[in-house]
Amino acid sequence: MRAAALYSAAGSLLLTTLAAAPATGTPAVPGAVRAAESTGTARAAAHAKAKGITFGKCPDAQDLPGTMECGTVSVPLDYAHPDGKQIRLTVSRARATHKDPHNSKRRVPRQGSLVYNPGGPGASGLYFPLIAMLPEWKRIASAYDLVGYAPRGVDKSSPLSCEDPKHFFKAPSQSPTYPSESYKKERIAQAKAYARGCAQRSGAKLRFYTSLNNARDLDVLRAALGEDRLTFMGASYGTYFGALYATMFPTHVRRMVFDSAVNPDPEQVWYRNNLDQSAAFEGRWTDFREWIARHDDVYHLGDTADKVLAGYREAEARLAEKPAGGKVGPAQLQGAILSAGYYDDYWPHTASALSSYLKGDPKPLIQQAGPTPEAAVEAENGNAVYTAVECNDAPWPTDWRTWDRDNTRLARVAPFETWDNVWMNLPCAYWPAPRQQPLDVRTGPGELPPVLIMAAERDAATPYDGALELQRRLFGSVLVTERDAGTHGIAGGSNKCVNGYLDAYLLEGRLPERRAACAPHQEPKPSPARAARK
Repeated sequence: MRAAALYSAAGSLLLTTLAAAPATGTPAVPGAVRAAESTGTARAAAHAKAKGITFGKCPDAQDLPGTMECGTVSVPLDYAHPDGKQIRLTVSRARATHKDPHNSKRRVPRQGSLVYNPGGPGASGLYFPLIAMLPEWKRIASAYDLVGYAPRGVDKSSPLSCEDPKHFFKAPSQSPTYPSESYKKERIAQAKAYARGCAQRSGAKLRFYTSLNNARDLDVLRAALGEDRLTFMGASYGTYFGALYATMFPTHVRRMVFDSAVNPDPEQVWYRNNLDQSAAFEGRWTDFREWIARHDDVYHLGDTADKVLAGYREAEARLAEKPAGGKVGPAQLQGAILSAGYYDDYWPHTASALSSYLKGDPKPLIQQAGPTPEAAVEAENGNAVYTAVECNDAPWPTDWRTWDRDNTRLARVAPFETWDNVWMNLPCAYWPAPRQQPLDVRTGPGELPPVLIMAAERDAATPYDGALELQRRLFGSVLVTERDAGTHGIAGGSNKCVNGYLDAYLLEGRLPERRAACAPHQEPKPSPARAARK
């Protein structure tokens, strides 16, 4: 799934179906190797349990509020050889406060560690413990040590790289809705070069950045934290390797929350999931335009979704001819709008920036959409891990004609994200490392404790069908739906109904019968700043 935005509601508070041809790739990992990896995981977990984690000051603690502390845990690069090369994962923690936010005289008993992953692949959860300072999280923070970490290859955890970060931001750049054949050839060449760069800069270790290894790392982390059973919350991509964990280690699970679920069907991972994502973003882009149209008195971009689209196309054409500030072209504009497709609390300032630009003031758009060189290292690292994990995880079509056919069809009805999503993932067509066959996520009666799945009905990044599929596969799981809403990641956000289910499950182990629904959270209010100028 495209990693344009990586954080759930928790993180954001802080900071057309196609008949695609079968994907091709390397056969499944032999059973003997899987058995060795299973044995290696058990050995690594036993070693981590004996050693534990020594927590102390975080490297950048002087810039952080709260009482967060950091440490490291070692995991094998290759679980089939657990005594070989090790990777050190950086872990963060804020201890349970024991303070009841509604009764200052009551001491809340500790329930253990709550481990969180924000998604990606390629996102770091190191700042997650700071969520304890937000009102929506104080009850959970009273009972749990909040634990975040940087997965293998991410941030401070033996970072992966595929190109020089100085060359990562290519701006301004184009984003043709219907690319020409010459443009396609140019992007194919770039994808091949990127895949080669990943191999050259990462060497033999590249093949070990997989979702299965992320799940194994999670079990080692559980043991290092001294937990016999894991309490875990994963958002977006975090739900996928969380589901792998539930399948591989069901007896190690205490409670699990899957927030905005990736479709775990092996036939969907990852090529078809990306097709579905591109289709879903067309609907979310329409939602955003309709909201802008309802506030035409503020933004003056038109009183219908079609009129707003015409304004967007006008901005695209202007930026193609003359990039704003010399660094914001059509691709950067599309990226800003895409981020608004993830989180509707981005809608007011994104609409304002578009309106201001069309009225002659490019500064808000440059500020929002322009590249930030100081973030290049982090962005390049996140993109490298995203690419490595998705390319390694599953077979992908290796014939460009398959990609071209499927996405040409899709772009006729869903032009907004389709081709940009192709270019994001195209290195997987030319990937130099072996491909795995996805694990069949599935648990039967009595194998797994009841788990909680949460999803917004109009989420585009992880379309709602993924939550339904995950519930079908994890026996006894419960699905809570935010109706008529599309924010990506709903747990711990602004919806009190959703948070009520989250608190009841994590704090008391209570779940509704099988499915429950919440009314949507309130739509964002328009921001007149700059946009009201005529």
